[in-house]
Amino acid sequence: MSDDDQELGITESKTHNTGEWYAEVVRKAGLADYGPEGMSGFIVTRPRAYAVWERLQGFLDAKFKDTGVQNAYFPMFIPESYLEREKDIVEGFDPEVAWVDEAGNKELEERLAVRPTSESIITPYISQWVRSHRDLPLRVNQWCSVVRWEATETKPFFRTKEFLWQEGHTAHATREDAWAETMTRLDQYESVYDDLLAMPVLKGQKPDHDKFPGADTTTTVEALMPDGKSVQAGTSHHLGQSFAEAFDITYSDEDEEERVAHTTSWGLSWRALGALIMTHSDEQGLVLPHTVAPTQVVVVPIWQEDTKEDVLDYAEGVADDLDDAGIRVELDDRDERNPGFKFNEHELNGIPLRIEIGPHEVDDEELTLVHRPDGESVEVDREAVAETVRDQFDEIYAKLYATAEETLDDGVREADDRAEILGTLGQHGGYVKAPWCGDEACEEPIKEPMAAEIVMVPFDDEDPLADGDHEETCAMCDDAAERTAYFAKTY
Repeated sequence: MSDDDQELGITESKTHNTGEWYAEVVRKAGLADYGPEGMSGFIVTRPRAYAVWERLQGFLDAKFKDTGVQNAYFPMFIPESYLEREKDIVEGFDPEVAWVDEAGNKELEERLAVRPTSESIITPYISQWVRSHRDLPLRVNQWCSVVRWEATETKPFFRTKEFLWQEGHTAHATREDAWAETMTRLDQYESVYDDLLAMPVLKGQKPDHDKFPGADTTTTVEALMPDGKSVQAGTSHHLGQSFAEAFDITYSDEDEEERVAHTTSWGLSWRALGALIMTHSDEQGLVLPHTVAPTQVVVVPIWQEDTKEDVLDYAEGVADDLDDAGIRVELDDRDERNPGFKFNEHELNGIPLRIEIGPHEVDDEELTLVHRPDGESVEVDREAVAETVRDQFDEIYAKLYATAEETLDDGVREADDRAEILGTLGQHGGYVKAPWCGDEACEEPIKEPMAAEIVMVPFDDEDPLADGDHEETCAMCDDAAERTAYFAKTY
């Protein structure tokens, strides 16, 4: 095996060494590098990964704007006094906050926090912008990075000290309007995974002890990874009036009465990229759906010296037709690499569809199309190549979704007591549904030995235990069960 082949090859097993395999895919597929020495927990995002993030960003940003959201940008530094105006935030984020107390050669009069989230810098301005019921609803979003310094066991995209995300913030006249907003954003996050990343997710809410500090309710979409761990894939928070009261977001209603607004916040980070990579990729490298792939199709001409001109002319025509149709295509006509090397390289880089063109295809006016996820090969007519390729994209997307859906369906199991929960998590991973009394203390017997936690409970109208009309008891104690809890190990 040559050095080049070794560099292209994935040597770790996705099944048996998932963490090492993931790190190898990220590095060899050119997605990220680790940050400078002495800056543990930071990464450099390379163009291929950033292009995927841009496509996710464009998809979600369009949905936001279609539903009344405007983009803005707020300072990355937050005065300490702003954080102190909402004590729950200080208690919730203080261990994660990076502080600046000196600038140049001068000590600052007030410490500045590098934003761990932006409620405390955005909400005061919303307070200034809202005066009347005519100013509501107010919806702003920013695309930015945040810093949470507590991260120790870091993993590119899943957990880093600085990460990219969006955070939206809204103010509403009524609790009902704020709840509708919360669910709109959660549905949009579900769509990111369903319609863009080929990943089904579970949708519900966090238990009260794990909701966003100061929030009334935190809703979540959860994605199950092939190794049985759950990823918190996006959260939307119904904040109630706590932030509005702390930052004086009030408005005059139609009767000139002063009212306190109801607010929300919601965010999705590049953790979605980590979930995407881990869900679909394999031991040949990165796998991407066409929806986010920087290059959707690679055309590989295969020639001998006497057929080179005809094959290249034919391949260039195919690539031109695809490019004219708006399909992101690369023509790999490198002389110095053989076809086998090219196939391996493009598989490693996650290009969804490969078109192979040799003398046979030229003579028969055909194309050989190869699907990245499973190597399925189909021969098609050269005519209407763009339409054919789009049909193949749909087939590939369906394959990816079906595999991920099977992982999720097979990964949800039920249990009635502590031993069964621990045994199921230990043997299979995934989600374990169990009756729960609602007491945080009943999470500890699972959290302590298994490093698992309650990642989600269903919404009230989807949980048969929520109405109290049953005789089930908590899997941890003898108290009546009030909710169905989903236990899982997490990233």
